[in-house]
Amino acid sequence: MKSLVLDSIGIPEELCRGVPPTCEIIQVPPGKAVPFERVRHARSWIVDARTKVDRAVLDQLPHLLAVSKFGVGIDNIAVQDATERRVWVCNTPGVLDDAVAELTIGMIIAAGRKIVAFDRLIRAGAWTITPPELTGQVHGATLGVVGMGRIGRRVAQLASALGMRVVYHNRRRIRDAETRGLAEYVSWPDLFEQCDYVTIHTPLTDETRRLVGSAELARMKATAVLVNTSRGGVIDERALIQCLRERRIAGAALDVFEQEPLLPDHPLRTLDNVILLPHVGSATERTRSAMRELALANAVTAAQGERPSTTINSWQ
Repeated sequence: MKSLVLDSIGIPEELCRGVPPTCEIIQVPPGKAVPFERVRHARSWIVDARTKVDRAVLDQLPHLLAVSKFGVGIDNIAVQDATERRVWVCNTPGVLDDAVAELTIGMIIAAGRKIVAFDRLIRAGAWTITPPELTGQVHGATLGVVGMGRIGRRVAQLASALGMRVVYHNRRRIRDAETRGLAEYVSWPDLFEQCDYVTIHTPLTDETRRLVGSAELARMKATAVLVNTSRGGVIDERALIQCLRERRIAGAALDVFEQEPLLPDHPLRTLDNVILLPHVGSATERTRSAMRELALANAVTAAQGERPSTTINSWQ
């Protein structure tokens, strides 16, 4: 009997052809309900952020050995429940670092230089630049990085190349980043008080949910910009909306939100001092292809009874 691998993201046929004959890929159309009664013997499951994998779902797949996430964030997966069942939880780190870092820097430049606002101005038939419409300059500005992991480090490298001063805050200090001159460590309050741009690169956990709230926003400069390409829940969205409405900071650039997709009447859609993107940090052809390959490799490895290469949990 072949080992079943559930695919809820739509792995291309050409990749599936490379799967060992001992495994069988069962395609579940993305966004559609999984027919659990027909796939109870599945040994691994490829999912993305749209699929919630909680205790009730795990109970319906008693033979599952791994949940292979297409992406880095695993906040849609009940990791503790999976660990108790000895189910590997794996993701696709590393392959999307450059793409997300690129987008982050692009959003910083777009917000600072008001690229989107000027585009709207031209489309509306205007041209004249008046003093209030003058932009901030990225070169020479201070960037604060919240979370100095792989993506945070890559952002720091790119920002340094642009001539920015980079500071960071992390739950533990990254000494090698400091000794190499990549970034300076600052306290949590100082990061928000000193920086012209603050960018978020931390996973969403119970500890980081609404990590950036009213207190942090109140410390930011009136000319500062907040950027988020990690997870929407890391920022207190209500507090940010109020801050933007009152123009207590210059603006924000967001690729992620507490609830996705944004509802048509979401208040963020009405604000002219925020750039909104539809969670496209990893949306390059090269990156998505590498993510699919790694997600599939992890799933197949687990289905064959071996430990996947990028697991985030363990047990005795």
